[in-house]
Amino acid sequence: MASKAFLIVVVVATAVAPTLATDYMVGDNDGWTLGVDYTAWAKGKDFYVGDTIMFMYKEGVHNILKVNGSDFKHCMSSNSSNKALTSGHDVITLATPGNKWYICGIGDHCSKGMQLSITVSGPTPAPTPWFTIPPPPSSSANEISPLKSLGLMVAVIAAYKILITV
Repeated sequence: MASKAFLIVVVVATAVAPTLATDYMVGDNDGWTLGVDYTAWAKGKDFYVGDTIMFMYKEGVHNILKVNGSDFKHCMSSNSSNKALTSGHDVITLATPGNKWYICGIGDHCSKGMQLSITVSGPTPAPTPWFTIPPPPSSSANEISPLKSLGLMVAVIAAYKILITV
């Protein structure tokens, strides 16, 4: 019975183990617009490679320009090939670690606060387990033989393969 419970815990933990990326809506419910403090919005958030940031705004009123740090400070885009995102629902996947800077390139919107600076860390760290596996019992009567351990490992691998093909 204990072996079945252990197997269930291992299968569930294995299924949950892959960490999902986080989707952030820039500005939360306010979206990408004038009057939002994007520095405060980003504060305390941990951005990782694989996460997405979504810029939600009324199409034609704002846009998104990815710029470098110097352009961010000066609210401009010195890169003429930097194409503005203009759909009103722009989703950017954070593909590499490092500093990222975004501004609204319409009128004086950037100088009025429509700019976002974030730091992206490497891949998302593994989650902290929500359970612990108890140590094996000290009684030799309850010990699992090496053959049973091998059988348990094969069962866990088989269960995992079934889960990933579903």
